[in-house]
Amino acid sequence: MNRERLTPDRIRRLTLPEGAGQSFTWDTDAPRLAVRVTAGAKSFIFESKLNRRTVRVTIGDTRVWTLSAARDEARRLQAMTDQGLDPRQEKRERIAAAQAKGAEEEAKKIELERIAKPALDAWQAYLAARSPRWSQSHIGDHATVSKEGGEPRTQGRRPGESDKTLPGILRPLLLLPLAQIDADRVRAWLQDESAHRPTHTRLAFGLLRAFLNWCSDRPEYRDQAHKDACITRMARDELPKKASKDDCLQREQLPAWFAAVRQIGNPVIAAYLQTTLLTGARREEVAGIRWEDVDFTWQSLTIKDKVDGERTIPLTPYVASLLAALPRRNAWVFSSTAAASGRIQEPRIGHNRALTAAGLPALSIHGLRRSFGTLAEWVECPAGVSAQIMGHKPSATAEKHYRVRPLDLLRQWHTKIEDWILAQAGIEQPSEGRSPGLRVVSKEGSSEIPGSSMTTIHVA
Repeated sequence: MNRERLTPDRIRRLTLPEGAGQSFTWDTDAPRLAVRVTAGAKSFIFESKLNRRTVRVTIGDTRVWTLSAARDEARRLQAMTDQGLDPRQEKRERIAAAQAKGAEEEAKKIELERIAKPALDAWQAYLAARSPRWSQSHIGDHATVSKEGGEPRTQGRRPGESDKTLPGILRPLLLLPLAQIDADRVRAWLQDESAHRPTHTRLAFGLLRAFLNWCSDRPEYRDQAHKDACITRMARDELPKKASKDDCLQREQLPAWFAAVRQIGNPVIAAYLQTTLLTGARREEVAGIRWEDVDFTWQSLTIKDKVDGERTIPLTPYVASLLAALPRRNAWVFSSTAAASGRIQEPRIGHNRALTAAGLPALSIHGLRRSFGTLAEWVECPAGVSAQIMGHKPSATAEKHYRVRPLDLLRQWHTKIEDWILAQAGIEQPSEGRSPGLRVVSKEGSSEIPGSSMTTIHVA
């Protein structure tokens, strides 16, 4: 039996031994008093003998009871056992008497306390229940809209702005009791936020609506949540009409775009942008490619697909030469020595500078994906083939159930798309009749990518 004089500091430092379900530390001032430590809590307990049987009573949580109050309570319970009274029975009778005397008043008090809690508590329960089903990007969106703010701002600070991060856009609403988040309050919030950040407000509105719908289905929140607080009509009335994006590289813009991108000082960003255009993959799909996903032998590239988990597409000759020339600093193909994740995080800065240098209009990273799908039509590529390469979910019965395209068939069309894009950009291609076999020569040496014949590409 571990016995020592308890102090607040000792109680705070008590930990559960590895492999134990619970542990007890007994007080020397009040010998029947102990602190019980479990995996989830620390509590004061009283233990004594009554009629040769052990009697144990939980006094309360160490965060609620002071040490002196717990000692007084332990001495009171010891006095009862000395008189032959069972403290457990006394506790049951006291609870029953309190319930009989003021059950209704107590219930109202508990209900008022529950209703007064901020909606942030329900939000945290919502995240814990739903986040295992979400992508990391979706989890990050929820964290951003509900963040507390006040942290030092390390980047993206404009002149005159605070050096602290601002609270998330939903934070003011989530600090209110859930019962107070009604249609009138949400409408006022929409009008205020959509005036200066409509896109972010639209995202936050969708997240809030999903949260309130979840609350309306939970018995513990159902009587507080206003399911009609985020009706679709409200977003249509208060938010600007969402414009569809159509940024896309045109055929005549390809020479200027490739020339500017290939001049970017960071070869990883330059290769990333060209790979995104020539594969039609999503921004994070390309950034998340690992070296283990690249098969130079069989000329295939495995991409983590947000729809089906992963997909395998052809590794076309020019893209293969880009990847083979990159430094292998870690597991990521598009690695970064500055990012904590070890991979590229923000390619837009270099891309925007290249666009400005080339005199081209604004073009998003997703616009490169849109460009691939659009440019593929110039070679009369079947829509289902380009969609499969890009990772679009099949939309027709024939595509879902009657089209099983092998990788070689995809490669035939994918290589044709790449050849056409590079030809329009004025980039020299291997002579006609050669296979995708490549030898990549860089300052660090040369590497061969097998094929029936070999083309040498010099990488600066």
